Amino acid sequence: MTRPLVGTAVDRVDGKKKVTGGATYAAEVEVANVAYAVLVGSTIGRGKVKAVDARAAEAAPGVLAVVTHHNAPRFPGVTEKHEGNDRVVQGLQDDVILYHDQPIAVVVADTLERAQHAATLVTAEYDAQPAIADIAADLGAAYIPDLGPRSPMHVTRGDVAAGFTAAKTRVDTTYTTPVETHNPMEPHATIAVWQGADHLTLYDSTQGIFNVRRRLSGMLGLALENVRVINHFVGGGFGCKGAPWSHVLLAAIAAKASGRAVKLAITRPQMQSLVGHRPKTIQKVELGADAQGKLTAIRHDVVSETSRYDIFIESCTSVTRMLYACPNLETVQRLVRLDVPTPTFTRAPGESVGTFALESALDELAHAAGVDPLELRRRNHADRNPDDGKPWSSKSLLACYERGAKAIDWQRRTPQIGALRDGRWRIGLGMATTTRGSRQLPASARARIGADGRAVVQSGTQDIGTGTYTVMTQIAADALALPLGDVRFELGDTALPEAPPSVGSFTAASTGPAVHNACVALRKALIERAVADPASPLHGVAADAVDAEDGALIARGDRKRRDGYAAIVKRSGQPEIAVELRTEAHKDRDNFAVHGFGAIFARVRIDEDLGELRLERMVGAFAAGRILNLKTARSQLLGGMVWGIGQALHEHSVRDARSARMVTRDLADYHVPVHADVPDLDIIMVPEEDPHVNEIGAKGLGELSTPGVAAAIANAVYHATGIRVRDLPITPDKLLQA
Repeated sequence: MTRPLVGTAVDRVDGKKKVTGGATYAAEVEVANVAYAVLVGSTIGRGKVKAVDARAAEAAPGVLAVVTHHNAPRFPGVTEKHEGNDRVVQGLQDDVILYHDQPIAVVVADTLERAQHAATLVTAEYDAQPAIADIAADLGAAYIPDLGPRSPMHVTRGDVAAGFTAAKTRVDTTYTTPVETHNPMEPHATIAVWQGADHLTLYDSTQGIFNVRRRLSGMLGLALENVRVINHFVGGGFGCKGAPWSHVLLAAIAAKASGRAVKLAITRPQMQSLVGHRPKTIQKVELGADAQGKLTAIRHDVVSETSRYDIFIESCTSVTRMLYACPNLETVQRLVRLDVPTPTFTRAPGESVGTFALESALDELAHAAGVDPLELRRRNHADRNPDDGKPWSSKSLLACYERGAKAIDWQRRTPQIGALRDGRWRIGLGMATTTRGSRQLPASARARIGADGRAVVQSGTQDIGTGTYTVMTQIAADALALPLGDVRFELGDTALPEAPPSVGSFTAASTGPAVHNACVALRKALIERAVADPASPLHGVAADAVDAEDGALIARGDRKRRDGYAAIVKRSGQPEIAVELRTEAHKDRDNFAVHGFGAIFARVRIDEDLGELRLERMVGAFAAGRILNLKTARSQLLGGMVWGIGQALHEHSVRDARSARMVTRDLADYHVPVHADVPDLDIIMVPEEDPHVNEIGAKGLGELSTPGVAAAIANAVYHATGIRVRDLPITPDKLLQA
């Protein structure tokens, strides 16, 4: 009998391809007669292009086309108002420069090297204007954007002034987080192939193939069905590949101008400017608590940066509104417009930097009130969502606290600051809560059984390295009662049934139920065919008395009466049986608040002479509904914690305030964690059943383990040294100066 696969540690079904070079990423797709495109960026941060001189480039060997705003075809859809989370892009439609490195030309040649050389020959004259590239230089211009009732930027409940008056203990602090830049292993890349004048195929490294199709069809004035987007493997996304950027459009324009298929890969330096970033934030947090440590008031005021031509909100206050029970609260989100590219979603957007401020302030409150930081959080546990009053669909946060604290030996933590020492090393323990909302969007899937009795299941989702191929295969195999090897899952093509983008940790929670429901419907269709077929051993058996097992349908209580899937298909005279279904969000979701929760515990040691910080151990305890694959889930949680380590100790993009140019332009300058920075990380997955979240009980894991990490480390640093670092990242100079 086939055992259930969901919930076990199944190896990645695409693992062999990835380790042997068989996985084909966007830039590696073999396309006939392909040419190569290279972008030329502006050398000013604000102003206009007076002229672009492309004569030398056009005369260079192998050059097929040089496209600038002087000769680019005009597409009205490029400049039309965008919708949803689409970013405004630059398509060489005008002479306006909005940020440093903005594309001013695209050079196409028959080889990459020739295109790169010709790009260096393009020159430009500018009418430059002073650029403002740092949020602190224009704080007086901060404003509260109006994004409508669904995204309130200023929220109040209760009487905040009275809550602070009633408080016995108060903290009032400001925290800052820097610009962080996307650096996935695979930079963005696009291959554009025109079939005639009005059909376009794109091989694009994207987290949302249907987003790209919709956006490109609108910008280029093409019928939706005339744009096909293919992307079978993504080498990391983390948010920056959620929506198409300028290079995707420019690849299509370059292919049209040159009459060739065109490959355009973003360089590592261009990744710092052309595909978004996490914006800098300044967060003022005020907390008040009574004599028992119960919160009486919260105020969280955030200022973050956006571009002059678009809006992006780093929604730091979303966690503050729902994480702890507090009757009186005010949160405000403000923006400052700068001469910089538009920021974008970066792993756990809003939560990761918002939680750093909230959880650091809560630690400060605990020390000021003389209450253990973990106990303070327990006393302020929210039994319902304070933001909307809804009950939680499930919440195992207290169990996460208990198991995480036991694993790191929290009870041996001394309340005295700097009391734990090992020679010249000071040792500290800190903790923080983490949470991430769980969403489910409509998704479609198709399932079919062939004459060999094997299944092919399809949905137009993406695998950004999270294990989607594997998890969807597990779900389908269980629903059809087939061995894992008898199911093939296909994704990454807009020719397949539509699924949402792979962002927000909701791929499993959205596409998973669609796959499950399509396979259940297919099994039902097989049963109906078998019981209606006079040649079937199951003929005449009641449909509800038939089970599926090992690729066969079996009469319940009569295991001799079975009919294999292959036999059912062959007798039907049809090559396959197929079912396609669209699955909407679960009916219970409107009545519940759906979140994953967890707790992060960190132990650090700091050299009191050098300020060297070593993360000695970290424990994460997480509850996020049903775990679909223990192995890929652990991988996702580990990756999120490592990301948080980088946020706490390393990541920091630097702009030149004079030119608005990004100074940190590669991985030599932009630091991320390496093996020596990461200790043993303990992952605890707290069992949790949630009947309200969706048909498969999964909430999503990809971003749950990042929020809270930076605060836990910063809180441990304070416990070790008495130094409160409120400005990320935590570097030795800040410890020595303090």
